[in-house]
Amino acid sequence: MNDLILRSIRRERIERYPIWLMRQAGRYMEDYRRIRENFKNFLELCKDVRASVEITLLPLKLLKVDALIVFSDILCILEGMGAKLSYGEGEGPKLEWEGDLKEANPRDMEYLYEIINEVCKAQREVPVIGFCGGPFTLLSYLIEGGSPNSLKKTKKFMKEKPEKYQKIMQILTKSLINYLKNQVKAGAKIVQVFDTWAGLLSYYDYRDLVLPYVGRIAQEVKGAYTIYFLRGGSNYLDLLNRTQYDVLSFDWTTDITSLKTKKCIQGNLDPDYLYLEGETLKGEVLKFLSSLPFKTGYIFNLGHGVGKGVPFENVKLLVDTVRSYALH
Repeated sequence: MNDLILRSIRRERIERYPIWLMRQAGRYMEDYRRIRENFKNFLELCKDVRASVEITLLPLKLLKVDALIVFSDILCILEGMGAKLSYGEGEGPKLEWEGDLKEANPRDMEYLYEIINEVCKAQREVPVIGFCGGPFTLLSYLIEGGSPNSLKKTKKFMKEKPEKYQKIMQILTKSLINYLKNQVKAGAKIVQVFDTWAGLLSYYDYRDLVLPYVGRIAQEVKGAYTIYFLRGGSNYLDLLNRTQYDVLSFDWTTDITSLKTKKCIQGNLDPDYLYLEGETLKGEVLKFLSSLPFKTGYIFNLGHGVGKGVPFENVKLLVDTVRSYALH
């Protein structure tokens, strides 16, 4: 197995930086679009084991990335917890709920565990990454009814209904812990917690109302390395350093070269660079790589996912440039 990413997490000697990309299997790939057109909606696609396995494998086949993240969506788990989830064509997710949640039944997500297991059986070249949304991020989708443009409703809920907030966060956290444990059992060597929207909170609200829950996830999920991602994470670095996450992943607004942490760092090229012309893109990637002080304990990634309309050739150039950048 190409264990480059695992060695870097363990701070062992690496010959080059490992690379995988958030949203690395998706619309910019012609093969993905071909598979997607056979399904009436995105949720149906996520639940189809055969199609999702094929999509998950595409970045290894076409890009030679160093890890495969399972093809799914952070919101899928909410369906079995009492929320109504839908995806309109060309639109983001829509969520409806009655204000209460029940704990997730592991059987509701069997298809995802099967996808991970099948990907592991189909290839032994690179580790497989499982994932979930952070409990606060999932709650914000529920309260805002879809992708949050702001967190006005969520912050109002937190402050005016503190007991209800704590109850739902506890249910989400317990469900996500079991969810990730089952992904590890299925074969995931790494799991990432996407907590994008928690980065819009004040330092003190994050410390008191989010950290206890996301910290518990890292404490209880064993048998795989853990990554935590949120926008603006450097604002909470002293808090994140106290958690048991193995890797901290940052968005592109953070100067990762100045971070004071003993944890492995992941990130954080501006994803909009992927719209640049080829030579300009390559120049920006090389400039970014040459600025990094890390010889290990680092994973290359974007500061967020691959965006809409990015040319496949640009993603390929990015991966090839990183893979060819020798450290020794």
